[in-house]
Amino acid sequence: MRRWNGWGDDATAMNLGEGARAMLAERLGPGHPGQDARREDLLARIPPSRLPEHPLIDRSPEARLPVAWGESYADWIRKRLGHLPPVPDGVAFVESGEQVRTLLDLAHAQRWVVIPFAGGTSVSGHLDCPAGERPVLSLHLGRLNRLLHLDRTSQLATFGAGTPGPLVESQLRAQGYTLGHFPQSFEYSTVGGWVVTRSSGQQSLRYGRIEQLFAGGRMETPVGTLALPTLPASSAGPDLREIVLGSEGRFGVLTEATVRVSPLPGHESFHALFLPDWDAAEAAVRALVQERLPLSMLRLSNGIETETNLRLAGHERQIALLERYLGWRGCGQGKCLLTLGVTAAPATARHALRAARKLLARHGAVYIGPALGSKWAANRFKGPYLRNTLWELGYSVDTIETAVDWPRVKPLMLAMEQAARDAFAPFGTPVHAFTHLSHLYPQGSSIYAQYVWPTAPGGFAPNFARWQALKKAVAAQIAAHGGTVSHQHGVGRDHAAHLAQEKGPLGMATLAGLCRQFDPHGIMNPGKLLQDGGPWRD
Repeated sequence: MRRWNGWGDDATAMNLGEGARAMLAERLGPGHPGQDARREDLLARIPPSRLPEHPLIDRSPEARLPVAWGESYADWIRKRLGHLPPVPDGVAFVESGEQVRTLLDLAHAQRWVVIPFAGGTSVSGHLDCPAGERPVLSLHLGRLNRLLHLDRTSQLATFGAGTPGPLVESQLRAQGYTLGHFPQSFEYSTVGGWVVTRSSGQQSLRYGRIEQLFAGGRMETPVGTLALPTLPASSAGPDLREIVLGSEGRFGVLTEATVRVSPLPGHESFHALFLPDWDAAEAAVRALVQERLPLSMLRLSNGIETETNLRLAGHERQIALLERYLGWRGCGQGKCLLTLGVTAAPATARHALRAARKLLARHGAVYIGPALGSKWAANRFKGPYLRNTLWELGYSVDTIETAVDWPRVKPLMLAMEQAARDAFAPFGTPVHAFTHLSHLYPQGSSIYAQYVWPTAPGGFAPNFARWQALKKAVAAQIAAHGGTVSHQHGVGRDHAAHLAQEKGPLGMATLAGLCRQFDPHGIMNPGKLLQDGGPWRD
């Protein structure tokens, strides 16, 4: 069963060995485990619904509580520490696009706020509910979860927007195909959520980001239906698919998505290499991605993350032997781990791996084979479960991601880590900051930073204050270095304050105009992308 106040299935856990626990104590000092809130107590505090009775709407507290939050750190501490946010007044578990249309027409006429919900995996505040006087309806799309049509000739598949990653892949693989979109939230996130937040999967180097995969679909807006035909290419004005991509529920509800699929590959493997230091590693992966070899994934950990991953791996004797061998080969202190994916026909895969190893060797890379890569692949979707374990030990964790052109990658990576240390200094709290590049392009790279710190005693307020300080400090450095507010997690409410600097006044006015066009009464997911949704209660 899915946890109500943590990540994932309650039968799955990520354990930390003694070496990893020792590292936490060494870097951060003792953790501060707290007493988790009880779900029953939160349910008892939910106010009566302001929505009228309707056959499609469930007004019970049990239905309303789970859709009140996502998986951001702010959501996490609200659940764990019993800080009840504003809760939608009802949930409609829609089973068709027609039901969505009916409810949107009703909400438009009655001026209800509507918040689309599917997998509930947002880490950017997409599901935050405003605390105003208007009733709030959550449109739960989880029952729109089927493969509706497969066009083998064109390699196009149409899904209900609420189809989660495992169902996308299982339904396609039964037909000999794959979408190849594997975000870390794959277990619960949905194809519609991927589209409206411009998601990126772990193997985007081969399959592309969701904008390359999204071919068309159907969005129900408060003023009508926007149908997006599937065309291989068109010069007929601006591409309206771009309005849906990244729209975050502001213009309407995506009910169907048609995506470009691929035949299942004949070979897939993941390999590990180590490089001597960050400068050599960055130069190597930049050269590799600009060579445009048919690889499926490149993931480069900086020195701190590499050390952290090796400590987390356990198997201390084997890791010690590996460290000794790498030191002998010139990869000692500050070495960087590169995980490389090869997904292709067998002959193409052999050629790609050979060429990649040859290029990387010129930068001092040491190839150690597929063992660590296979372990990464086996646990690729279990990383979020570590949040549960760390919380039980008294530690908090969050991630912040961005993307910049190559000349700014290293300066911004270092600035983001230092900003976190500076943000926590006034609280007298240490922070363990480490980073990897997870999506690489000829032009530049994403930067994915992770932060671990001791949870503060005292409940919600002090932990929320620390998190806000972290977000503000790191966001300031991202803006100063010309980075995007989000490479793969969307804007939501958490990043809305920083969007104007990236888009500019005319860009923001354009987004506001689109909101007015599709949603003249402002009912759709207010406060996301644009700062127009208050009042809020944090």
